[in-house]
Amino acid sequence: MSGWLKDRVFRTVLKNAGYLGSTKLIGALIGLGALIGAGRMLTAVEFGTLMLIHTYALGVGALTKFQSWQMILKFGARPYEQGNRSIVAKAIRFAVGLDMASGVFGMVVGMTILCFAASYVGIGQQYTPIALLYCTLIPTMSSATPTGVLRLVGRFDLLAKQQIITPLLRGVGALLSWIFGLGFVSFVATWYLADIAGDLVLWVMTIKELRERDMQSALRPSLREAPASLPGVWNFVWLTNLNTTLDACWSPVGNLIVGGMLGAAAAGRYKIATTLLDSAIKPANFLEKGFYPEIMRLDPKSRHPWYLALRTGLLSGAIGLCVMLVILIGGKPLISLFGHKYAEASTLMAIMSPALVISMACFPLESLLYMAGQAKAVLVAQIVSVITYITALVCLTHTFGLHGAGISYIFGVFLLNILVMIPALIGYTRRHLLESETVTNSEV
Repeated sequence: MSGWLKDRVFRTVLKNAGYLGSTKLIGALIGLGALIGAGRMLTAVEFGTLMLIHTYALGVGALTKFQSWQMILKFGARPYEQGNRSIVAKAIRFAVGLDMASGVFGMVVGMTILCFAASYVGIGQQYTPIALLYCTLIPTMSSATPTGVLRLVGRFDLLAKQQIITPLLRGVGALLSWIFGLGFVSFVATWYLADIAGDLVLWVMTIKELRERDMQSALRPSLREAPASLPGVWNFVWLTNLNTTLDACWSPVGNLIVGGMLGAAAAGRYKIATTLLDSAIKPANFLEKGFYPEIMRLDPKSRHPWYLALRTGLLSGAIGLCVMLVILIGGKPLISLFGHKYAEASTLMAIMSPALVISMACFPLESLLYMAGQAKAVLVAQIVSVITYITALVCLTHTFGLHGAGISYIFGVFLLNILVMIPALIGYTRRHLLESETVTNSEV
């Protein structure tokens, strides 16, 4: 580690991850408290329905949104360092246009599906009007421009402050619901208001940062201007959009499938397990958020980005091993805080815990392939692994219930990372051939 810390970029990745982790830990604990409060105060069916409504909106947003933040960093990181603000502004305008179009489209699609097929995702008919209202969150949920801008300008400290807002408001809302004996609707309102407040604060921070750099005009949406100046941008955003759509199958869509097959109560138990696992994997998410902007500034022809990925992955994987041991030892007492009716979630979480180590150790692979211009390889890996995962999820859940869902998740994650690792290793051995494609993307 002492040798690794001599690498300035590695230190920057750790510093940015530290910014995000400093508040996310507090936010995770508050959010866990809100989740426990909802689990104990609501019936198993009501709690499961709350999770399904929230997951449905997240899932539809994830299926329809573009990864506009990745596009901003891919096409704007080097121009920003070189002082080419015109190109950066065009990338941001394009991202805003993508977010607005995909957000409205996702909201309309989500509401339409609910009107005809709410019961197929485990949402009862009596809860459909509430779920329809919740879908109005999709445009802000699926907007990634603010995150891309703040990462581009290095304001990870602002991202760290913002990410505590939503869990804090959820915690306050859950506490008020408990004090005044409020029911299901109050918890839905709490989740809704907390989400929209967090998203709006992120936009306010972004506007302020752009104004300080005299770049507020970059927020004017445009889908025509950027493609003329950013060769390959449409190809990149479509590939990342498809990859994001497939990625949504792992959590939101998977949860909806479980709810549709086993009912809202089982979906609630599954959601508890996956939420706690998502919280446990946050260290890798922090590292990824700091890793992606830095690696996009490096030359893929050199060994530096590849060694940086190896070091970061080893560090993250070691953390993952520790987290898995904590889950195996302390998972059952933690789940007991939700109440005895969710006890099955502890076994499910233990079954799924090895996926943590795999995901955390291999997180740099996807960013490496994007850097090297091999987004298609990521997409192919996602297609194969998602089809396999969904097939296994339906079959094993039908046969073994929730435990089958956990087994299929581990198998799918393992397959995904193997399929991504192969082109990454090939890319490293052939990195001297990547120069021409990278130059094309960096000259924009």
